[in-house]
Amino acid sequence: MDMTYYDHGTAAERWERARQFFDAKEYATAARVLDALADEVPEQVAPRLLLARAYYHSAQLLRAEAALRTVLELDPVESYARLMLGRTLERQGRPDEARPQLRMAAALTGDDFDRM
Repeated sequence: MDMTYYDHGTAAERWERARQFFDAKEYATAARVLDALADEVPEQVAPRLLLARAYYHSAQLLRAEAALRTVLELDPVESYARLMLGRTLERQGRPDEARPQLRMAAALTGDDFDRM
């Protein structure tokens, strides 16, 4: 893969660039920046969670699922990742797999599962 201007700079600069692309709804571009960044800092949850969100919004659901499962390996009580994983599985037509994730998200946040 050729390097482009958004592949350059410090991790902090690339994080900011990825957030700008995400905020501009340029999800596929944000994912490209975040993919490399998440690999550089594998112990950090935030880049991988934003990567999962970018994949989700750009309909790269299998990639979103994989990124979310990695987030949950790092932080099993990350409620937003649980919710996103449930929604990602629903979008893939896998409601039986989604339900436990959504229940866990509801339990972690104190929300009512039936309202999720």
